Amino acid sequence: MLCCIIYKAIKMASKIITKFTIGTEQGINALLFLTAAREKFTGRVPDEQLEDYITVNFNKGALMTELNSMSNQYLIVYADDEPAGYARVTSKGARPKLFDNKTLARIADFGVLAKYGDPLIKKFLFEKCLSISAMQQVIWISEFENNPYLELFESYGFKRNITITVPQELSLPPVYLVKEKA
Repeated sequence: MLCCIIYKAIKMASKIITKFTIGTEQGINALLFLTAAREKFTGRVPDEQLEDYITVNFNKGALMTELNSMSNQYLIVYADDEPAGYARVTSKGARPKLFDNKTLARIADFGVLAKYGDPLIKKFLFEKCLSISAMQQVIWISEFENNPYLELFESYGFKRNITITVPQELSLPPVYLVKEKA
């Protein structure tokens, strides 16, 4: 029985791959597809605010600029060759004063479409984020209260930090998670 479970996990894992995304038509279209679902914020913020946020941050021009920034690394996780989720790892943006004089990366815009419920998809994407952030002294995440990924982040040793304050783009109560190297 255990052999069958292990084989099934290995077989499923072989259908999941996480790739870096660059500013090509294919990369931008995959990101537009993933953000067009609006799953992460629908019902959590007013529709007008969500539309403004998406219009400003997830159009071809904005994505091309972000993809070509040396401060950002975009990842897309694919399940059976279909884009299933994405994340951005960045050193850009508001930097909490708490981390002055430390090397720092933020895992931003993490999300997987609901139809891809396999926990391995989220795990592969998040582990790739951690892998590319491994040389930093601090990794932090800014998410919103009741985000379904908080438990995943905490299972990797991220701790909530209530002393951080940075400007928020959306009117959601923020939750900050931090992982520092010892």
